[in-house]
Amino acid sequence: MAAKRKPRPKASGLAPSATAGTGKPAKASGAKVIPRAVANRMARRIALATGVPSFLGMAAFVVSYLLVSRNIYDVPPVLTLAVSGGLFLLGVLGLSYGVLSASWEDAAGSLLGLEQIGLNISRVRASIRAMRQGSKAPG
Repeated sequence: MAAKRKPRPKASGLAPSATAGTGKPAKASGAKVIPRAVANRMARRIALATGVPSFLGMAAFVVSYLLVSRNIYDVPPVLTLAVSGGLFLLGVLGLSYGVLSASWEDAAGSLLGLEQIGLNISRVRASIRAMRQGSKAPG
């Protein structure tokens, strides 16, 4: 009597050692993960540095509308556009400030984080240099 063969599971494209029995890909040995405390610190700074100017940028339209509609002051449309645009631009810059001013170490750093900006920019530059050197290697 012939034995029935069990169907083989489809290959996932990952080596068996890469899934470590969980079905999920294992992290590369050289990959670095941002610690949760650092990520939370960055997120708080980004939320403040982008949220406040963005809220004020939207509020500029509302205040301008109220001033004009109630005949309190005739605000030129270009002024409303310039103020709100400047505040939105400040919000975009807040993204970079939030990431670069946060301490990338376990220690929290100062309230504004101004001393961290130079250090973090030099880290980013060093990382970019290392990536460029790695991609120029003969292959």
